[in-house]
Amino acid sequence: MLIGITLGDVTGIGPEVTLKALVQEAPSDDTRYLIIGDADCLRQTSEQLQLKLEVEDFRKNPSARISVFNPLSDPLPRDLVPGSPGAARAAVAWLKEAAERCLRHELDAMVTAPVSKENIIRAGHAFVGQTEFLSQIAGTDRTVMMLLGHDERGRWLRVALATTHVPLKMVAAQLTREKIELAIQLAAKACRDLRLPRARVAVCGLNPHAGEGGELGTEEKTTVGPAVLASQRKNIDALGPFSADSLFYHAYRGDYDAVVAMYHDQGLCPLKLIGFETGVNWTLGLPFIRTSPDHGTAYNIAGEGIAEATSMISAIRLAKQLAASHS
Repeated sequence: MLIGITLGDVTGIGPEVTLKALVQEAPSDDTRYLIIGDADCLRQTSEQLQLKLEVEDFRKNPSARISVFNPLSDPLPRDLVPGSPGAARAAVAWLKEAAERCLRHELDAMVTAPVSKENIIRAGHAFVGQTEFLSQIAGTDRTVMMLLGHDERGRWLRVALATTHVPLKMVAAQLTREKIELAIQLAAKACRDLRLPRARVAVCGLNPHAGEGGELGTEEKTTVGPAVLASQRKNIDALGPFSADSLFYHAYRGDYDAVVAMYHDQGLCPLKLIGFETGVNWTLGLPFIRTSPDHGTAYNIAGEGIAEATSMISAIRLAKQLAASHS
């Protein structure tokens, strides 16, 4: 099994959490890893952290346990400031390389370290997010972002989003029955891919109290409810729409296996409350496996050696689990 890892924005904590995660995870089995990024940056970070991790040049030894490959012709300068345009452009190139290798079946899965959407846009790219970028490369718009994580007692939340990076004032206009049905369908499939004993999907309403019978909004009647009914007719165990303020309590205690949230913060606030350190971003609907740690570039602590790698470890483990089940 060969897992690709993109380094993300190297002026953030991507290189640090990648190396820390591999130090812990690589000895657990015989999985091979291809880091797609800057070799000099990796060496510098490894020396700073005093890590004993052998990373070889992929061009010289493509069968190495851990190797690095940079599709760019020149290494990055060592004195890049946080959010540098050069680092942002490199992060996009590495994403593209990993996705294309997945499409050619050269990688069994890809794990992506964090990037900065803001700095990628400032560097000249039209960029909404890694999920959308990878969907475009794969030639599909039928993808859904799922975030999953657990607390210290092993209690999980798995949250699929009907809309992703959309300003709150535009959510209702962009929310469609088709988007909600897709999120329900892919959330149920994700439960099966995870080999869960069931795939019970609960669906949030958009409005407070799920619209209060139409008194606080009509989207539950016109859009969300019909999507749930259509999913049920396809033999998907979907229920709702439920008031989000109580639904997550029931999902957290195990009544449901996944939740479909209507917008970004509705779903991710409760997820990060219970699984901030363990959260993983999983792109559903791609023709390849892609996971990512559920945190950002953390420029404020980059280079200090204090970044926590738990989320990256979780992302690598999920990628391996899914790749093994697809083999």
